[in-house]
Amino acid sequence: MLLRKQNSFFSDLIKNKAFLILLLPAIIYIVIFAYLPMTGIILAFKRYTYAGGIFGSPWNGLRNFNFFFKSGHALIVTRNTVLYNLLFIVFNTILQVTVAILITEVGGRYFKKITQTMMFLPYFISWVVVSVIAFNLLSYDVGIINTVVKHLGGEKISFYSEQKFWPFILTFFQAWKGVGYGSIIYLAAIMGIDTEIYEAARIDGANVFQRIFKVTIPQLRPTIIILFLLAIGGIFRGNFDMFYNLVGRNGLLYSATDVIDTFTFRALMTNSDFGMSAASGLFQSVCCFITILIANKLIKMYEKDYALF
Repeated sequence: MLLRKQNSFFSDLIKNKAFLILLLPAIIYIVIFAYLPMTGIILAFKRYTYAGGIFGSPWNGLRNFNFFFKSGHALIVTRNTVLYNLLFIVFNTILQVTVAILITEVGGRYFKKITQTMMFLPYFISWVVVSVIAFNLLSYDVGIINTVVKHLGGEKISFYSEQKFWPFILTFFQAWKGVGYGSIIYLAAIMGIDTEIYEAARIDGANVFQRIFKVTIPQLRPTIIILFLLAIGGIFRGNFDMFYNLVGRNGLLYSATDVIDTFTFRALMTNSDFGMSAASGLFQSVCCFITILIANKLIKMYEKDYALF
């Protein structure tokens, strides 16, 4: 039986060798840039020295994890990372699906092309440039918002010293930059829906809103769930570029905006301890792995076909 299975396996390889050759560059890329770097995980359990390198440095046990859990900031930055990502996932999903549906329903080919292009452009803007835009909007002295508020007779708002504004600010800029790219995926899914379903709905007297809620959104549900699961896989990883560039080294905002990535970066810059940063990265990876397993299990209980594995 085993020999028969082996022969069947090798015969399948020979039969599909053309496809395997086409797949080979992708496999090599994944192995080099995804699997080989995983050997660096051992840095989380070593006291790194430049002389010893990754494999020659002495073992350090679990001491590299002490800086994170004994710093007094572990709970705060972990909470911020998870809550911000949940907020981004929910808000972006709703916004991206809404934008994709609106683009589909709005008539005019040229209007659609111009709208898609305008929304897609922010995706290519660096977070450094976005931070400059944010500063020119939010600055207490020269910001556009405070200039308008002062002109109208109101009191200026100190955005860079008030923590309560930043969940909204970060969510806004994250959505503004990513909504165009994310909506394209849902737009492609909408284009793949059988037009006969819409025609049948029109014949039955369904208006545009009924077609959206009874046809489009149910048909988008598999795509929404798969993208949700993929996003959940990074729920313990903060968008370092966004948080670091928009907030910077503003200590007044740390308790409301600090995430694991920015906290680890500052600690690394202060202590130059590579083992410490590796331990933080391993903690994030393990938490993300456990989270996606749980989420996938729950989805599997609800609808087996929508699960990733």
